[in-house]
Amino acid sequence: MLVYLRTAWRTFTKTNAAVRVIKKFHHKAFSEKYLLLTNVTISLGLSSAGDILEQQYEIYCGELEKWDRTRTSHMAVSGMTVGVICHYWYQILDSRLPGRSLQMVMKKIVLDQLICSPVYISAFFITLGILERKSKEEVFEEMKQKAWKLYAAEWMIWPVAQFVNFYWLPLKYRIFYDNIISLGYDVYTSQVKHTD
Repeated sequence: MLVYLRTAWRTFTKTNAAVRVIKKFHHKAFSEKYLLLTNVTISLGLSSAGDILEQQYEIYCGELEKWDRTRTSHMAVSGMTVGVICHYWYQILDSRLPGRSLQMVMKKIVLDQLICSPVYISAFFITLGILERKSKEEVFEEMKQKAWKLYAAEWMIWPVAQFVNFYWLPLKYRIFYDNIISLGYDVYTSQVKHTD
């Protein structure tokens, strides 16, 4: 019995120490000082994950021979760019439209769809165009052909998702929530970007 109690106490102590470490990390990561870095890191990581999932699907379907690391790194950089845009966008939105009333939330959703979505989609194609060393004309042509697909998908996914985001979540968790929802959207984004 004594051995069991000692083992249980050690397990409890280790678990409790791990919980304290996680809480400390969480507090620091989502603090004002590190929030931009946290948001960019989350965006970079989940954009990479979305592309990896899409490439694995393409490999499974026989459309791709092997995993393209360069493509994933480019998608990661585009995720990082979008993470910066969204970080500052949410701060601007909350400072101009404070509160969580239904009217404020609806205004934020409309502005998000009409302003941030086109900016985000443009930044996505421009960032990848630069990384792929495309000319301005090639980037513009690709945007003409593919951006509308992403924008249409944005209207199907984000108004409902952003209602939850703007109504219930504090500002510091919005990018984190966005990126969780975006994981599926990032798979689609990668598919649209890399198919003709």
